[in-house]
Amino acid sequence: MKHLTIDDFDSEINSGKVLVDFWATWCGPCRMLAPLLEQLENENLGVKICKVNVDEQPDLAKRFGIMSIPTLLLFKDGKLADKSVGLINLDSLKEFVI
Repeated sequence: MKHLTIDDFDSEINSGKVLVDFWATWCGPCRMLAPLLEQLENENLGVKICKVNVDEQPDLAKRFGIMSIPTLLLFKDGKLADKSVGLINLDSLKEFVI
């Protein structure tokens, strides 16, 4: 999973389906979501998965109005298509990206 910064964010989300996980190291639910995202990535569902650490990239968190973490943003060809806030299970995660 690629960790995005303010410098490469727009270029990474501009084509195809991209799921971006806004997270922080101190967030328990974020740590619980991480292995589910790895599983999802391994299933090759046609979605690129990236992460944004809100402590290291506060401008990106502010840009998308991230108030709670984990927050998942799904982009399709650079446009925000969907948003999910909080911990979700693997089945719900698959439904979210399809």
